[in-house]
Amino acid sequence: MSPHRCQRWLVPVLVGLVALLGLTRSVRAQWTASGSAAVTQSPADRSSTPYPATYPSTDPSTYPSSYPSTYPSTGSPSYPSTADRMASSRAAAMPYEHSLPGITSTPAGLGDAAAGSAGDNLPGEPASSLADPPSLYSPYASPEAIAAQRAASNGVGDRGLLNDQPWTWQVLPPGLMYKSYLAGGREPRFSTQFVHDRKQGWLWDSTLGARVGLIRYGTDSGFWPEGWQLDAEAAAFPLMNLPEREVVASDYRIGMPLTRRVGPWEMKCGYYHYCAHYGDEYVLTRPDVNRINYVRETLIFGLATYLSPDFRLYSEVGWAFHVDGESEPWEFQFGFDWSPAEPTGFGGAPFLATNCHLRQENDFGGNLSVETGWQWRGATGHLFRIGLRYFNGMSEQGQLFDTFQEQIGVGFWYDF
Repeated sequence: MSPHRCQRWLVPVLVGLVALLGLTRSVRAQWTASGSAAVTQSPADRSSTPYPATYPSTDPSTYPSSYPSTYPSTGSPSYPSTADRMASSRAAAMPYEHSLPGITSTPAGLGDAAAGSAGDNLPGEPASSLADPPSLYSPYASPEAIAAQRAASNGVGDRGLLNDQPWTWQVLPPGLMYKSYLAGGREPRFSTQFVHDRKQGWLWDSTLGARVGLIRYGTDSGFWPEGWQLDAEAAAFPLMNLPEREVVASDYRIGMPLTRRVGPWEMKCGYYHYCAHYGDEYVLTRPDVNRINYVRETLIFGLATYLSPDFRLYSEVGWAFHVDGESEPWEFQFGFDWSPAEPTGFGGAPFLATNCHLRQENDFGGNLSVETGWQWRGATGHLFRIGLRYFNGMSEQGQLFDTFQEQIGVGFWYDF
């Protein structure tokens, strides 16, 4: 293309660009001027600005007269006062005061100041003093909640936190409502004891058994259940001499108790079968042994109460509707268990237990046993103990019911 032709096209293009730039600046100046006028418009000018008909009038007289009665002013007495709202908030944060006197939901150690600060927060607002609640707020009276509460009360009502749990039907429930007597010699458990008898020398006395829940109507706690529960129990009680390790005698028990727990009170009633046998080897080496057919078919009723979470008193009566051998119908036993109720962890805790068992065939002379030592309790309530055992009185073995024994030794016990 020639230079003259380029100049001929270039001039019109430049003229058009200059004209477009001028037009743009003019439009921008007019826009800015209109915006400034709107900003600086006086209230009188704005009030005269016409609004669309769809906007309601700002004149109060156009509103219905029924509105004020429906929406009271902020000074109306129908609104709750601040004090009432704080009291309502505090009551909602402490749900147990109305049904359990002496049991407070305020964390131990915080006292009235904590309760007051909790009440200052309106409903729906987080309470600063309860932002990190302690273990007391664990549901259904967990072991941690019971431990936290003991410092703030006498301990008897702590288990009452379970009263708000729903009762349901359960098959094979966890835990027991009426546990075995710790020093009871004829209770279903796993245990072994090495004792020295003043007349018979060293003996190895063991228990192989358990008690489990079959059906429950009550709370679902495994640590401290409440309600009704049907259990099944079975145990064998072999007695061996040492160092020969002959089975001197072996007793057997099988039963089905119905148990009940409400707060610190426990009850059981039921049936058990009990029979006693000599060991075969023991009889063969001692032909002068007089074997008896010791049998009991017994109905029992037991009652226990916790004076504190760690201290239990109990008593039981049994009546055998069928007896054989030298057995007689009536028997009684009573005693106490002092055993820390909370999980102990690896450190453990001490325990002390006694049991007195009176039987009609011994003219209600019976026997006394005492156990003490160290225990470990798990979160489910299962208990393992190591300690000393002292026994004085007539033998617990049915075949040896009229034999006096005085024993002392060590034992290992596992209770479900």
